[in-house]
Amino acid sequence: MKAFRTTILVFLVVTIAVGALWFTSMAVTPKEAAFEEVLSEAKSGGYRLINTENLWEHYKKDRKALLLVDTRQEWEYRTGHIKGASNFPMEPTWLSRWRKKTELKAFLGTDKNRLIVFY
Repeated sequence: MKAFRTTILVFLVVTIAVGALWFTSMAVTPKEAAFEEVLSEAKSGGYRLINTENLWEHYKKDRKALLLVDTRQEWEYRTGHIKGASNFPMEPTWLSRWRKKTELKAFLGTDKNRLIVFY
């Protein structure tokens, strides 16, 4: 009887351990945002959205006046990015933005008149 209890206990511990490992190793996939949600978040955050044509006009006119920020992971940035863009990898979640707030402030600098474009 004692061996049976030990077997059940070992089985439960192994099952819990495997379940915990599986759960913590799952990739976090952000939900796909609808454009209306993007517009709403931009408005509530005080951001302005521009399209690629407007970006191209700013880029042609004065590339040095722009701060282009590629928010993809470093390996993605290395595979190709807009010329002159800087890499600041950040996950698209509120927690990531909150954790990197101080680092982002230092990265962006003090120039408040420069157009900053995140992509």
